[in-house]
Amino acid sequence: ETPILQLVHGGAAARPFRTHLNAFDQPMTLRIALELYLKRAMIGGVDRVYEMGRIFRNEGVDSSHSPEFTMLEAYQAWGDQHTIAQLTQQIIVDAADAVGSRQVRGEHGEIDLDGEWRWIGMYDALSEQLGEQVTVETSRESLLRLAERHGLEVNPAWVDGKIAIELFELLAEPTLQQPTFVCDYPEIAQPLARPHRSVPGLVEAWDLFIGGVERGTGFSELIDPVIQRARLEEQSLASAAGDAEAMQLDEEFLAALEFGVPPMGGMGMGVDRLLMLLGGVGIRETILFPLLKPQA
Repeated sequence: ETPILQLVHGGAAARPFRTHLNAFDQPMTLRIALELYLKRAMIGGVDRVYEMGRIFRNEGVDSSHSPEFTMLEAYQAWGDQHTIAQLTQQIIVDAADAVGSRQVRGEHGEIDLDGEWRWIGMYDALSEQLGEQVTVETSRESLLRLAERHGLEVNPAWVDGKIAIELFELLAEPTLQQPTFVCDYPEIAQPLARPHRSVPGLVEAWDLFIGGVERGTGFSELIDPVIQRARLEEQSLASAAGDAEAMQLDEEFLAALEFGVPPMGGMGMGVDRLLMLLGGVGIRETILFPLLKPQA
């Protein structure tokens, strides 16, 4: 078990719940991810580590989002995004076997968990929906033109990679009904992921989509403390500029990373969303006492 009360929020792009520790007169946050403490365990010599615990994100509530939910995260020394994807697939298939069938009913038809789990780059998936090729090198002017064409309102502070991600979420994500690992994201998507080994500007990270919903995330972990500091400093500047979802600069994590850690793969998966998939229900039906809006 890693701490739920934390001094610095990090490990995900999410708005935290804030509280105050009276004993130290210290502002604190409830954790938005398990990642940074589990990585510190890996730095301390643990080869494989996992945790399943409660996560708190002060965001919207709908059929697939709850401010309080259960997350499974796992990290594997000497692994990468591919080995951790194999683990993620096995977890989901084993869970399906436990409840009876690898064929599950989705909102738009049957989903076959026993078939091929496709891999596709984020830019390739977006290009399929646009009918024209988009890459990490596509100009900002072209991205803005595409955003206007498809009714996407662009925040002037968004970098090019963010615009591409928003277009992907709008156009491509709902079409990914069968199990699909979407990989090769721009750097802005995952500040804690390793730079791509062959394509500058991308990271070795994937999101798993099933039934048009993101079910998990994984990547080859960034273990270079110099690059990691630069990434988190960028996030810290974004936070200071008003981005409520940007990560804070975690000096304790960065200091630990300087001791060195083996190459590793890591994954995170919402347990509630796995239950949603297997049970064909909304997130409220997966939580014994879901948070509901009080009656007026």
